[in-house]
Amino acid sequence: MSAAATTPPRKVNRIGLDILPYKGGKTTLCAGCGHNAITERLIEAFFEMGVEPWSVAKFSGIGCSSRISGYVDFHSLHTIHGRALAFATGVKLSRPELNVIVPMGDGDALAIGGNHFIHACRRNIDMTAIVMNNRIYGMTGGQYSPLSGYGTQATTAPYGNIDHDFDIAQLAVAAGASFVARTTTYHVNEINDLIREAILHDGFSVVEIMSQCPTYFGRKNKQGSAAEMMELYKNNTTKIGSDAKQKNPNLIERGIFVRKDIPEYCSEYDKVIETAMKGRA
Repeated sequence: MSAAATTPPRKVNRIGLDILPYKGGKTTLCAGCGHNAITERLIEAFFEMGVEPWSVAKFSGIGCSSRISGYVDFHSLHTIHGRALAFATGVKLSRPELNVIVPMGDGDALAIGGNHFIHACRRNIDMTAIVMNNRIYGMTGGQYSPLSGYGTQATTAPYGNIDHDFDIAQLAVAAGASFVARTTTYHVNEINDLIREAILHDGFSVVEIMSQCPTYFGRKNKQGSAAEMMELYKNNTTKIGSDAKQKNPNLIERGIFVRKDIPEYCSEYDKVIETAMKGRA
């Protein structure tokens, strides 16, 4: 059989773009890490929409999730811990035509970056924040994060964590985000759909994706392998408003919590500049 016959077909989207320009270097994440699946879904979402990679600007902070900078071939800025949204805001204001996306970990987004997160929500600037929630500080040794939850084990909580967690979706809604959604790495089709919806939304979008960390959170909390952790996502979540949630209030809901049209920050900023220029005339 010839080499040509064994070569898989090139993946080309509806407007003729090849998927290869969207992809960067090979992943260096742990085997079974949910962040790999999220990265792949992110690439697929932009590819399927026909959004050229050179029109995307991606910002990340510090952590396992933030290593995504090297795995995609977009304009990328690997910033300091917890400050990705601040950098992204500056670039979006100066280059509003760019599709701005900010993948973050639960600690990066909601511990040191928590203040930036809530104010990005209230400003409603047109960009998409993807919170990759693995409930642990994986890159620095398995310390507990704000999302680890009461009673969980971590390297910094060998006798059980006494800090309570909070709900990312509820926090984003309360802070004023105009698009808020949640899914898991088990529900791969939902990841594509929700990322696509978030990118198309004209305003600040938050997509929480529950992501397994078998190396630290899974091992410390005896949740098993990556596949077993994903099975937990299957069994312990349900779609918003389902009968299952009525029967079992402990189930975590997935889907779109908020989608509303309110004035977008860059557009409002342009109006301020226009008014100021008229005043100087």
